[in-house]
Amino acid sequence: MLIEEIKNIPSTKKDLKKFGITIGFVLSIIAVILFYYDKGSFIYFLTIGFSLIILAFSFPLVLKPIQKIWMALALILGWISTRIILSVLYFLILTPIGLVAKLFGKDFLSLKFNKSQHTYWNHRDKKPYNNKEESERQF
Repeated sequence: MLIEEIKNIPSTKKDLKKFGITIGFVLSIIAVILFYYDKGSFIYFLTIGFSLIILAFSFPLVLKPIQKIWMALALILGWISTRIILSVLYFLILTPIGLVAKLFGKDFLSLKFNKSQHTYWNHRDKKPYNNKEESERQF
């Protein structure tokens, strides 16, 4: 699935132009910040940033390999970070809640089998239909 997404990265002239302008602008901002803090490496960021902006306006198709690599890296990092974030949330939030609920004997879904109970059907109280807003706001 990830490989299919990488293969289907859009690379039209408009996408390439937008990519070049965006990355060039971000690199130029980084260069300004580095210049402000008197770092000598600002010239590299500024050169690459302006080069990308110039290429985006003049020859956007030249940016295609750079854009493919950049977007493939972004998809891979997104795939990895999503799994890490969801795993951390599961093990740090849902697992303790489940363990505490099990410790206190809470059955949220009423899954315990009760032989004395005739049916497991949940009956609702019937309310008279008053107006259409009740139908529109079901929850």
